[in-house]
Order: sequence, then C-alpha cells, then structure tokens
Amino acid sequence: MGSTAIGQEPGLTVGVEEEFLLADAVTGETTARAGAVLARTRHLPPRSGAQFHAELLGTQVEAASAVCTDLATLEHRLAAARGELAESARREGALLVSSGTAPLPGPVPPTSEGERFARIRDLYAGVVRDYEVSGCHVHVGVPDRDTAVAVVNHLRPWLPTLLAVSANSPFDRGSDTGYASWRMVQQARFPGAGLPPWFPSAAAHDRETVRLAECGVVVDPAMSFWLARPSPHLPTVEVRAADAVPTGDEAVLQAALTRGLVRTALAELAAGRPASRAPDDQVGAAAVWAAARYGLAGEGVHPIEERRVPAARLAAALLEHVASALEETGDLGRTRELLGRVLRAGTGADHQRRAAAGGMRALVGALARRTSPDPSTANGDAAHGGGRMDGIGAGTAGPSPETAR
Repeated sequence: MGSTAIGQEPGLTVGVEEEFLLADAVTGETTARAGAVLARTRHLPPRSGAQFHAELLGTQVEAASAVCTDLATLEHRLAAARGELAESARREGALLVSSGTAPLPGPVPPTSEGERFARIRDLYAGVVRDYEVSGCHVHVGVPDRDTAVAVVNHLRPWLPTLLAVSANSPFDRGSDTGYASWRMVQQARFPGAGLPPWFPSAAAHDRETVRLAECGVVVDPAMSFWLARPSPHLPTVEVRAADAVPTGDEAVLQAALTRGLVRTALAELAAGRPASRAPDDQVGAAAVWAAARYGLAGEGVHPIEERRVPAARLAAALLEHVASALEETGDLGRTRELLGRVLRAGTGADHQRRAAAGGMRALVGALARRTSPDPSTANGDAAHGGGRMDGIGAGTAGPSPETAR
C-alpha cells in the first residue's frame, strides 16, 4: 500500500485486514469450513475489491480491503467485504462472526494448509492449538521503512488506547473471563508480544527481527508479535492493536484513528520533534494489560505521564491528539461521531456481555448480525445443515456458562 502524500497532503493510503471466526449455524460452535467458504467467495460478484485469505486455523478467514484514500470509500468496501464473506459462510451452513475470541469453540480446529502455517504450529505447539483469536489490522502508507519505524516510535504510546476502544473478547470457552480483551491475554503467551521497542532506524529494527529469528523464537524475520511495525511486505505502517471489532463502523474508527496517528507523527517528524521514549517496558506492559482488562470501562495508564486515568479520558485524549490531522482530511466529525457512539453504548465487550444474558448461542447470533447486518447473511439459516440454530435471533436461552503471524 503505497502513499503519494506525506504529512501536509490530505491523503495517506489506508487499508484494513479483518479476521473473522466461522460458527456453525445450528450449534454456534466454531467450525472448520474456511476452505469451503473461501472457495465460494470466488463465485460471488466482487463488490468489495477485497482479497480473502485463510488464517492459521481452519475456523478463521481474513478479508484484506483494497487500498483506499478516503474513509467513505473504505467504509463502503469493508461493509461489502463482510457481506461477501457472510453470504459465502451462509451457503456453507455457517455464520461469520467478528469477535476477538470464540464464545463457543468447537473441536480443536485443524491448522490451515501451508508450509509456514505448519512451521508456526510446530514451533508454538499448545499455544496455537486452539488459538482462535481474531484482530483488526490497519495499514497506512508511508514513503519508506525508515519513516515507518520513526512513525511507530511516535504512535506506540497510544497503542493501548486503540486496544481499549476496540475491546471485543470477554468470553473464553463459554465463560466470562472478566477481561474486555481476552485476545490480548492469549497473545501475551507469544515471545515479545506487546508494545514495540523504540528503534532509531529501520536497520536497527531489522537487526532485531533477524536476531529473534536466529534465537529460534519466531519462524522468520518477517514475524513479530508487536502491536505495530513497519510491514515486512508493504510500504506501510501496520497497527495490530485492535481486537476484531463487531461492526464495520468500528473498523472505520480504528482506521481513522490510526491514520490520524500516522499523519500526526509525520507532522512531528517534519517539525523535528523526537518521539517520546515513554512508556518504558514495564509501564508499557501495564498499559496494555489495563486496556485488556477494562477496555473503556475502568482505568487505563496515561502513555506519557505514566499514571492511572479513566480509560474513557484516554480515548478523548487520543482524539484530541489527532484532531488536527483528522480535520485536514475532513474526517474529524465522522471520527468524533463513531468514538462518541462507543463511549456512550460501550465497547464490543460490553455488547457481548449484554447479549450473553440470553445464552451463549444467542450471543453468537447477535455477533453475526452485527458483523453483517443484512438479514440474508446473518439470520442463522443453514443452507446445508438443516434448520436454524436455537437462540439465533430469538433470544432463546442456550447453554450458559487471532492468528499468529
């Protein structure tokens, strides 16, 4: 994803990769039908321009949006991609679910085909055996890798707040974990997960990734578990803090805030302002943990002042930090509206807990409807399984209680 603009120009290219879970339309459990669902996408009209991919496990699929220069186009394309995947899933008797973790996991899922997936499975063993977690990744175009590394240095203090805004994974194996983002807790089991280190240059960054590969803790230098990085394949900054968010609107919100952070960082670089070294490793880890634990409902850790503050205030501070950049692209009003909606109605985790009052299967149905609101793609009708899942769309009580890269 290239860019034709740097800081002063209105447009920086943006794209979003959304990871989704597939749930059986009758039981609500995750189901390993990714291959069949992806095959069906090839026979649908290409409304979205997205590319659809397998993920580590056979219960997951990914939609990578086309490169966009404005949020309105991105919003349209994300909705269309969700619709295409949801329709393909429906034809396979499955539901497309956007959740950071699986509320109702099925049997241990198979690893998707591919040599790299096999290497990941063999290296991380039990950690990835049931690693049914999904994220929302935002790419923003920058001129070169040195710029990308410098931009990541500037935006790293805000990564926990992006996580808090997106938090959408409170359940694990049918039980409430007490966390807003259990996905982030699961991801912490991998080496080096969390905030990226501060790097003085792309060369220093690349030396570190090579060193980690030589230490045998990642499968190759292109792999890391940092929440932001220069993309190893594209001329972009890739931000991977967010849970898979329930709605397309919230994916647009993540894209808007992330592009705003990148534009703000470019302006600071142009003005000769260095990136803060705060937070340090320990406080940074604490900030990520607090965002995962509470989302926006409790206290977070201020990225520069390194003290506890209400998480909702951090979200407001993030918007203020990027307001000038958003105003320059005409996105401030829409971003303020979308963030305000989350602050008023709650994060995805809050919505999940409310929906789970009707049982876990009802929760899966509610998630599917929020993922792709078109009734024909999220009503739980099973094309090849017969019948509709109990609790989907009806509130009937059911049983109560991401991908490594």
